[in-house]
Amino acid sequence: MSEGFEDKPVDPMDDWASALAEQTSATAAEVPAAAPSSSSATAATPAAATVFQPLAKEAASGFHNDIEMILDIPVQLTVELGRTKVPIKNLLQLAQGSVVELDGLAGEPMDVLVNGYLIAQGEVVVVNDKFGIRLTDIITPSERIRKLNK
Repeated sequence: MSEGFEDKPVDPMDDWASALAEQTSATAAEVPAAAPSSSSATAATPAAATVFQPLAKEAASGFHNDIEMILDIPVQLTVELGRTKVPIKNLLQLAQGSVVELDGLAGEPMDVLVNGYLIAQGEVVVVNDKFGIRLTDIITPSERIRKLNK
């Protein structure tokens, strides 16, 4: 080491500045010739401008493609007639022909659940000897949130 170096106070900011200069020169060497290599052009362009691209036509057309990606995902659709709580003692006594009383009333709309979340209500219909449900009320997102908070 030279004696002039020992007389100078060590400034940690000089170390950071030299490391940043090395990184900038190494990055400039890797950038293709079409990109500006001067430090003034690099300083004038914010980093966000090179990382984030503007949302143009891709955003509008990307939405349609994203919806198509999820259309084949299976979900569990359940129609619930009603519920009840039964002690284990009574549950063990159930046999063929036993009747279990539910909390739902006759003629009351059935709940339609998707993956356990209420999304609609409807009434039972029979078509070609098969049961179905006719949706009479779709639960809005705000109603779903209100029911989740209860």
